[in-house]
Amino acid sequence: MGVLLSTRAPRAALSVPGARATGTRRCSRHAVVIVGGGPTGLTLAGELALASVDVAIVERRRSQDVAGLRAGGLHSRSIEVFDQRGIADRFLSQGQVTQIVRFAGVALDISDFPTRHNYGLALGQQHIEGILAAWVAELGVPIYYGGEVTGFVEDATGVVVELSDGQSLQAGYLVGCDGGRSLIRKSAGIDFLGSDPTTSNLIAEVEITEEPHWGIRRDALGIHSLSKLGDGPVRVLVTEQQVGATREPTLRDLSEALIAVYGTDYGVHSPTSISRFTDMTRQAASYRKGRVLLAGDAAHVHPPDGGQGLQTGVQDAVNLGWKLAQVVKATAPERLLDTYHAERHPVAARVLRNTMASVALRGGDQRTTVLRDCMSELLGMEEPRKRFGAMLSGLDIHYDLGEGHPLLGRRMPDLDLVTAAGPLRVFKLLHEARPVLLNFGEPGALDMAPWADRVRRTDAKYVGRWDLPVLGAVTSPSAVLIRPDGYVAWVGGPMQARLADALSLWFGPPPAT
Repeated sequence: MGVLLSTRAPRAALSVPGARATGTRRCSRHAVVIVGGGPTGLTLAGELALASVDVAIVERRRSQDVAGLRAGGLHSRSIEVFDQRGIADRFLSQGQVTQIVRFAGVALDISDFPTRHNYGLALGQQHIEGILAAWVAELGVPIYYGGEVTGFVEDATGVVVELSDGQSLQAGYLVGCDGGRSLIRKSAGIDFLGSDPTTSNLIAEVEITEEPHWGIRRDALGIHSLSKLGDGPVRVLVTEQQVGATREPTLRDLSEALIAVYGTDYGVHSPTSISRFTDMTRQAASYRKGRVLLAGDAAHVHPPDGGQGLQTGVQDAVNLGWKLAQVVKATAPERLLDTYHAERHPVAARVLRNTMASVALRGGDQRTTVLRDCMSELLGMEEPRKRFGAMLSGLDIHYDLGEGHPLLGRRMPDLDLVTAAGPLRVFKLLHEARPVLLNFGEPGALDMAPWADRVRRTDAKYVGRWDLPVLGAVTSPSAVLIRPDGYVAWVGGPMQARLADALSLWFGPPPAT
């Protein structure tokens, strides 16, 4: 298989399958193998590489080129996640900042939300993947392009990943980021529960020879639209008459679907992309089985309404990465991986629910139209706008870490701190994907000496309100323990026992003395 090597030497010597060299090919060994080099797999690889874990990606495509239309941008929390790693500007420089949050076609303005990134970013998946691929290359992650996985064998010590050319990769852990039809999920025997599709849509960028009826049309079949992309091609969205096609859509499929709805195909020709999506909603019963884990579309699929798919996958990766790294490095027990499913499964379940509701509001019949108008009026009110805007942008995610301060289990705001070394943003403290103990009280008051090599301690001052999306102002804490994914694991003051418990739970027990 073809291989793209990283731009710097990996962490351990590799025997690279398929490398263009003479001699006998040998099996490669890595601590973690990720199957799937889309946004989720690339983000996860970057997270593991930041933790100095030997990780490799197997990608069935022969390059990073994206076929068809995929995700069209990043929501606020995804931009924050990349800001936590110091790479948000790479995306912002290539995209267009805009208000992109929508529910059932209703635009939701989040420009008054308490975040540095109170907007979305219009940016195609081709560009998103290109930026992420360049980042992981800088971090020394090899990507095995053209690698077709046929199965795997797992035992108590690791996983052997089998490839179509007869070669194999050995790993301590295997992560399936290989999409909704995930071979890894199927081979692991993990149930994919949910509902079959009831509607199917084609989306394409094409040229046309006739002037169409621009804009959105709704009918008993579904939703359709034609829109001009600047001076470029025409974006077409059309609902198909039949559900269940499994092959890749063609120009003929698009033409027939247009004729069925509009009575003409407007002379459609020269497609640059044609894709199909449905309203199927399914979720893996478990995100982990032994040494095999799932993330992104391999763990959950749903309609594209609200543009939440890529965002959910990226945040799966950021939640899993630091946990898996600690288990691989034996600083934390394997049970830490169980918190990945416990935290991320409910998040995706909510995405499935809100996309199903959005699909139900697509219809063109009178009752659905009236219901959609009522929803539009409701979402124009302050509280519903904030709640739905925070949900769809990912800013309201709350992991259940028990009772306590409102910050517990929520994203840490990117505050402008004052430290002995000068002004400092919170997100800059997270660039290395290490946990941070942020102390706002007496310098040195919190004792975390046994974890000093794992957790960064920073004494700081902050003058200002602590505001959270939807919740508003919260009480200023005297200290916070921030996980590498940016979520608060502990809030308090110099209460040594409780802090020690949180440090042990999330970052492993102190080393034996």
